[in-house]
Amino acid sequence: MSHIALYRAWRPQTFQDMVGQRHIIQTLQNSIREQRVSHAYLFNGPRGTGKTSAAKILAKAVNCERGPAAEPCNECDACIGITAGHIMDVIEIDAASNRGIDEIRDIRDKVRYAPSEVRFKVYIIDEVHMLTAEAFNALLKTLEEPPGHVIFILATTEPHKLPATIISRCQRFDFRQVSLEEQTEHLIKICREEGIEADEDAIAYIARLSEGGMRDAISLLEQVSAFADNRITLEAAVDVTGGMAADHFYQLAEAVKDRNVSAVMPLVESLMQAGKSADKCLENLIYYFRDLLVMKLAPQGGTATERIVDPQRFKMMAEAFTPARLFAMIDTLNRYQVELKHASQPQTLFEVALMKLCTLGDDQAAAGAAASTAEPTASNGAQSAEVGRLRQQVEALERKLEQAMQNGLTGGGQSSAADQAASKQAARTNAVRTSFGAAGGATRTVKLDPYLATAGSPEFNQIRMKWNDVLQGVKDAKITVHAWLKDGEPVASADDAILVAFKNTMHRETTEKPANRDIIEKVMQGVLGGSFRIVTVMMKDWQAAAQGAVSQKSETLQLEHESVGSPLTPQPSSRPVWVEEAVKLFGEDLVVVKDKD
Repeated sequence: MSHIALYRAWRPQTFQDMVGQRHIIQTLQNSIREQRVSHAYLFNGPRGTGKTSAAKILAKAVNCERGPAAEPCNECDACIGITAGHIMDVIEIDAASNRGIDEIRDIRDKVRYAPSEVRFKVYIIDEVHMLTAEAFNALLKTLEEPPGHVIFILATTEPHKLPATIISRCQRFDFRQVSLEEQTEHLIKICREEGIEADEDAIAYIARLSEGGMRDAISLLEQVSAFADNRITLEAAVDVTGGMAADHFYQLAEAVKDRNVSAVMPLVESLMQAGKSADKCLENLIYYFRDLLVMKLAPQGGTATERIVDPQRFKMMAEAFTPARLFAMIDTLNRYQVELKHASQPQTLFEVALMKLCTLGDDQAAAGAAASTAEPTASNGAQSAEVGRLRQQVEALERKLEQAMQNGLTGGGQSSAADQAASKQAARTNAVRTSFGAAGGATRTVKLDPYLATAGSPEFNQIRMKWNDVLQGVKDAKITVHAWLKDGEPVASADDAILVAFKNTMHRETTEKPANRDIIEKVMQGVLGGSFRIVTVMMKDWQAAAQGAVSQKSETLQLEHESVGSPLTPQPSSRPVWVEEAVKLFGEDLVVVKDKD
């Protein structure tokens, strides 16, 4: 057989042909034997693990002329027709290109008709997560009450994108990545039956490169076998796939170990001249240093030895690095790998990454690791100490204010009531300032007097009516900022500032970050039609301030009322004591005194 037909020839045609999915195969076969086939299945898992192949095998098994059978015969007209794609009652749909509601409506209209050629009408919808929300809604009704002659098989690599209402109406099967041993055995079997000579290390390399996908492994084997006509070697597999040979890894690691920048540059240039891509080299280098780290920390684990060609040489290289330096190097390479995806000069960035590794010493790695663990602890300790000092200051101030208020009340004059109101106002302002300083670390003071004076004004009511539009605009700009801002509630406005009260300290702190404030203020400018800035306060502080303002106003009115008769002595009341008590309890408007006569 021609090597070019490898993938088509080794595509699974029965359940027994599938590799690495024993639990799924057994469940499906048992349901067919017991004639308990479900009306809808959901096959999800990584690419190349056999989801679509299993769907077609299931369609053949339930429609086989000698069945329904646990294994399709692949000899009857139904099995041959489904394999070739000639049976009109087995429909395979690619949801990536047919994702609209019209395609699903077409399915819903045709699903009621009985199959014309086979026993069951089977719909296989691949990449089903690509359907639109409207298409899912149209599909939902059909999944709820399907005709008895219809089976739906949904296949996806991203099941989290499916609505829960769809998933709940399907039997879900999770396809897993094929293990390295199973892949290697299957590839060796293919080579043996196809007459292809291959080295074991080359087969192991191809299996590792496929990352658990059997389809990718067979495709790579087909590609390498076409390149190496007589025998597949590790060198041929590395050359075809664009990877790096073990010797290249060793030379680069040796240069990094010795901090020899002059040796790194020619090595990179030779790799680029050989057609290697910078991103692939960087990815393979991360794997190499990861294996060094595993070899150093868990030498008996066996996880790293699967990809090691020369264990003795590899062990010597692992002993030359400290764990702290290996951690730092992997972290550095990972950051450069992210930047490399968008770099216009990938080779230059790859060279810079290697030079960074050369200049990273053991002491710097250890210091960086220590700093990364100690710095948050130190900052948290300092913050906790600062919060503790602020709380002590607030408690001391509150005690002094209580004493002053008690002393003022015992004096009984106008000045005591005025002092009491002033003390409350001072406590209110200070509490807002300290609370803000402790939560967000800011030093500016929020004075609530201007906002208390304008609370409930027509201008603020207009702003409050448009606040939902502000939230929607922030959500469109950045949904994470909206998640924090929606905890707040606008309570007042003064000049160009809008005061927002928060119930949760963390939500307030995150909203106060400069980047988040810029987003919110830009949206407010567009929605409210003016230049506005946001000022935040805790809801409990605002409510205390508002209550204090009402209390101060009532105290002032009471003082004016008492000072009408004499500036020094209050006017004696002609009403009985019990009437005075009733007035205090219910107010002047609700108390009416009537004479019995």
